[in-house]
Amino acid sequence: MGTTGQVPIPSVRLPASRHRLSTSQTCPQCGGASGSLLRTNDLNRGVDNRPFSYYRCVHCGLVFLSPIPADLGRYYPETYYVLPPSQRQLAIEAQSHQPKLDIVQRLVSHGRMLEIGSAYGAFAFLAKRAGFEVEAIEMDERCCRFLEDAVGVRAHQSDDPLSSLERLGRFDVIALWHVIEHLRDPWTLLDTVPDHLLPGGVLAIATPNPGSLQFRIFRHRWAHLDAPRHLHLIPMSLLESRMHKAGMTVAYVSSSDRTGLGWNIFGWRESLAHLAQTAGVRGCLRMIGRVLARVVAPMERRDFLGSTYTIAFRK
Repeated sequence: MGTTGQVPIPSVRLPASRHRLSTSQTCPQCGGASGSLLRTNDLNRGVDNRPFSYYRCVHCGLVFLSPIPADLGRYYPETYYVLPPSQRQLAIEAQSHQPKLDIVQRLVSHGRMLEIGSAYGAFAFLAKRAGFEVEAIEMDERCCRFLEDAVGVRAHQSDDPLSSLERLGRFDVIALWHVIEHLRDPWTLLDTVPDHLLPGGVLAIATPNPGSLQFRIFRHRWAHLDAPRHLHLIPMSLLESRMHKAGMTVAYVSSSDRTGLGWNIFGWRESLAHLAQTAGVRGCLRMIGRVLARVVAPMERRDFLGSTYTIAFRK
């Protein structure tokens, strides 16, 4: 599902938990009591075997990691981003980001664009080629050099996007593609973004969906949990409510856009692989995951059950 205009956000049932409030934490979004949901490890990258605890707020539904590791940066090793060896390879890799640009261009055809968390700039490359005046905020120094030298966009190196945003003026589009879940404090940034959008400007966000079918099935083995890099899993209804208070309206929402369908396949493939201990078995499970993704695709397209969602707000 995807459309423009004011879009109703469904109330999606999240995975069941016991909410053991004797081990509760305070919700960083609303301040409510939050029960223990699950414990897991860094299953995706295996930086170490430290356990991590996630909680879910009984009031707003936010799923969050607590405590956040003080050494969070070590979970983003140098291999986290593999830079394309040439601009030609960048152009090839950028093709998979075209659905994101299609969504943006339905809402805004041109103007100033800021991408927060650009990595090496595949989306920024497409947006610049489409005529947008693109700037980027990125924490990785190598990626910033690549953005400047190969992509040709102005890059601001920072792990504090809010402080950078305050110096950059206003934009027609601000995009956070699978970034909001990585931020220690996404809430202050979200509250501030409308002040940095021009009238009619758009905020575009993609993020894992805690109401997804996959999360209900795999729980602590869900690949999109990505502990400890994903600090917050935000229900789409919560994000809509927060941005509505900031004066924004929903212009587009989908959990089955073309980019989201690719993340569905990734989720089934890698979550199943987390069930195995040996490389050979993991390889077999990944093949099964690809087949399973096709089988359950019609179900994930209904009722916002996809593993991620994309949502755009208009000022």
